[in-house]
Amino acid sequence: MREIRDPADLEEGAAHLIRVCPVWARELPALLPLPLRRWPEGFAAIRDAVVAQQISTAAASAIGGRMASAGLAEEAGIAAANDEALRAVGLSRPKARTLRGIAAARVDWPGLRALPDDQAVAVLTALPGIGRWTAEIYLKFALGRPDVFAAGDLALAEAARLLYALPGRPGPAALTALAEPWRPWRAVAARALWAYYRVAKGREGVR
Repeated sequence: MREIRDPADLEEGAAHLIRVCPVWARELPALLPLPLRRWPEGFAAIRDAVVAQQISTAAASAIGGRMASAGLAEEAGIAAANDEALRAVGLSRPKARTLRGIAAARVDWPGLRALPDDQAVAVLTALPGIGRWTAEIYLKFALGRPDVFAAGDLALAEAARLLYALPGRPGPAALTALAEPWRPWRAVAARALWAYYRVAKGREGVR
């Protein structure tokens, strides 16, 4: 199964984007090199994706630091923690419930590596509180899947609006349609869009 492992893989994907899209051909060279953004697979990666849901990258980093300091970064600590302890480090009540539920689910993290994208997403979205965005972020960063896009990401949508001079921010369906020519390297396109967002907005769109 193909995987984004190193900068050479990103370069191959970027070359594809430049070939298939005149907008990328014009804008992408100035964004290179793209960040690899690989996370160690397993609970820590899904934890970080849950923490990052619907908040800024700075806020997510701060919460992650408080969780580590409080001994609440690993599955055992989270499974044993009560709502008050998890709320004290900055987690919302729904995120606290989600992380406790995942910690108790005993997911076969190594087993996800052998599954095709859709099956791996199905396993993850069956967990409590895990939607498609979180599952796709896990596949993209923890497993290095090259064609996972996460069309529900607001920073990707805003970057696409700016890059393609669209009249409005595209929804997930419209963004998926826009990204269709970028197959089989949509995960590289996502990295490029986040890089464009950083330049255009002066802040990171993803952790």
